[in-house]
Amino acid sequence: MPLRDWLLALCVVTLWGLNFIAVKIAVQTVPPFLLTAIRFALVAMVLAPLFRPQAHQWKGIIAVGAVLGVGHFGLMFFGVAGMDAASAAIITQLGVPFSALLAWLVFGEPLGMGRAIGLVLSFSGVALLVGEPSLPSLVPFLVLVAAMIAWALSNVLVKRLGDINPLALNGWMAVFAAPMLLVLSLLSESGQAQIPARMMQDWRPWAGIAFTVIGSSLIAYTLWYGLLARHSLNKVVPITLLGPVVATIGGVLVLGEVLTWQKLVGGSVTILGVAVIQFLGGIRQPPAEPEPGT
Repeated sequence: MPLRDWLLALCVVTLWGLNFIAVKIAVQTVPPFLLTAIRFALVAMVLAPLFRPQAHQWKGIIAVGAVLGVGHFGLMFFGVAGMDAASAAIITQLGVPFSALLAWLVFGEPLGMGRAIGLVLSFSGVALLVGEPSLPSLVPFLVLVAAMIAWALSNVLVKRLGDINPLALNGWMAVFAAPMLLVLSLLSESGQAQIPARMMQDWRPWAGIAFTVIGSSLIAYTLWYGLLARHSLNKVVPITLLGPVVATIGGVLVLGEVLTWQKLVGGSVTILGVAVIQFLGGIRQPPAEPEPGT
C-alpha cells in the first residue's frame, strides 16, 4: 500500500482502539444498553437518510440489527462496563476465531492445521485473563465472549444479504437496533430519568458518546471501507491486530489501568493466534463490522 493508505489504516486502528476508552468513560455515567441505543440512534440519524437498501434485504437487516446491534454491541458495552478496557479489547479479538469456526461449520470452509493452531492460541490467551486481578467476576468476561459469538453469527447474516452498501447496512441496522436496545435498557437498567442531569454536570460522558459515534462509527468506518475498496483484505485486515495494543496503552495512560502479566501474556498469545488464523487461513470476505467490538 502507498504511505497515505498505511497512515489512514493506522488512523482507523487508533480510533477503534481508543473507542474502548471512550466507551469505558461513557458507561460510568450512562448504563451500557442505553449508551448503545444512543449510539445507534445518532448513527441512524446521520446515515439512514442517505442510503436505502434493496427491498428484499429488509428482513435480513432487521436480523443483523438484533444479532449485531443488540447481541454484539449491547453485550460488548455491558462487558466493558465491568472490566478494564484493555482486557475487553483483548477478548474482542475472539471474533476472528469464532468466525473461522462458523465458516467451517456453516459454509464448509476448510479449517486446516494453521487455523486450528490459531484457534488454540487465541482461546488460550483469552483464558489467561480469567486470572486478571481487575476482573471482579466472570460475568462481564462471559458476556463479552457471548458478544463475540454474536459478532461471528452476524457475519453469516451479512454474507447472506448479498451485495449491499456497507454504510447503508450500518445506518439501517442502527435504525432497528436502537429501539430494541432502548426496550432492553428500560427492562434491565434503572436511573434513566436522572442521566440528563448527571450528564449536565460532567463533560466526559458527552465526549465518550461523541467519540464512539463520530470517531469510531462515522470517520473510522468511512476510511476503512475506502481502504477495502482499494486493497485486498489480506493487506489491510491484519493491521487491526494493533487495536488491542492501542486500547491497552490508552487504558494505562488515560484510565490508569494496571498493566499486569495476564494482559501482556494473554494479549500477546491471543493476538498471535488471531494472526495465525488470518495469515495462514486467509481472509475470504469482509466482516459485518471490520474490527470486532468497535
